[in-house]
Amino acid sequence: MRVLVVTAVPAERDAVTRAFGGEPEVREVPGARLHRAGPFDVVAGGAGPAAAAAVTAFALAAAPAAEPYALVVSAGIGGGFASAAPVGSLVVATRIVAADLGAETPDGFVPVTGLGFGRDTFLPPEALVRDVAAATGAVPGPVLTVSTATGSAARTAELLAAHPAAAAEAMEGFGVAEAAAGLGVPVLELRAVSNTVGPRDRAAWRIGEALAALTEAFGKTAPVVESWNRHDRHDRHRD
Repeated sequence: MRVLVVTAVPAERDAVTRAFGGEPEVREVPGARLHRAGPFDVVAGGAGPAAAAAVTAFALAAAPAAEPYALVVSAGIGGGFASAAPVGSLVVATRIVAADLGAETPDGFVPVTGLGFGRDTFLPPEALVRDVAAATGAVPGPVLTVSTATGSAARTAELLAAHPAAAAEAMEGFGVAEAAAGLGVPVLELRAVSNTVGPRDRAAWRIGEALAALTEAFGKTAPVVESWNRHDRHDRHRD
């Protein structure tokens, strides 16, 4: 079973491939350069949901008909909400939520679904989320996709008021999920927490430690996804 992993930057891509040792095989496809390691084809697609959606769609469309991708994983480092996911922890998404897709109104923010169109949430397969959490020690919880990273206490409070169970935020998951859904491929999101969501303090970030945690997580995730067969599950990709 082949799995497509989409990260934002090369450092995250390399953290994933490092889990398998040696030099990954590099494959060129239209719009992307895939690094193959273990069961994973890993691509650094750029920051933000639009870039992530574009490279995911390119890679999925370029997959050979005889070897389609069975799963797409949005992966990398991200911010953790202090009450759920401290720095150094892992988060696996139970929900992938577009937290700032919608409209501002005099009464506050209205999500795109409240405007009567689109979607703002994808649900990864429950059994796979459970198995990955058990294998890696990841915290299961909603991961928010934002186009502007949170940098203040006020914005953190707004996000938690709208999404009280949120465990982490990042910038690519919803874009990856949107592209995967277009081709009927299930999606997972896995984040290593490098910083706490809140007032921006780069000195407190632990990027190196988070990348190391991401490497360890994928070493443990590989046997889980290799044994997972979505055709035998009752919790297939839903939107």
